[in-house]
Amino acid sequence: MNILGISSRIKHPEYGLGVVTNVTSKHYWVTFIENGLETIDIDSDFEVIDAVEDEVDSVSFYEVESILRTMLKKWSDISEIVPIGDKWKGGNLILEPGDTNLKSKELPIDSFFHKIVMVRDRIRVMEQKINSSNLEEQEKIDMQQYITRIYGSLTTFNVLFKNKSQQFTGSKSK
Repeated sequence: MNILGISSRIKHPEYGLGVVTNVTSKHYWVTFIENGLETIDIDSDFEVIDAVEDEVDSVSFYEVESILRTMLKKWSDISEIVPIGDKWKGGNLILEPGDTNLKSKELPIDSFFHKIVMVRDRIRVMEQKINSSNLEEQEKIDMQQYITRIYGSLTTFNVLFKNKSQQFTGSKSK
């Protein structure tokens, strides 16, 4: 099957006449005269009115950006932007020693939260490196269990996260 290039004209049984405006590995993005932009499978049933040959393997900018974001997230120390909960913004963390003769320590919660996020991101990178390493399968499982316990130990700090999806999760009870 030849892949149609951008600017190819087609006639679709449901959407009518249209022009291919983008091509991915599985879909054509087609702008139809009567129905606007639609995404159809490459192997859909349609009539080719005017085929434009595209010898270059087409990948959309969105796909490239998405793949790059996934790779950076998975394999680097670059962290995503993780917002602190609104009620904590501008707040301070005060550490008071049990001995009243000693001075307390105060630091901005935002700085503390940033350190927690960095720890989380570095654990994730370590987890990926373990999973892709040459360790024996049982060793990988053992290491993964340690990482799960580390996440569980850090769930105390979940109260600081604005988005629940970015919080720590340990092993779940069954």
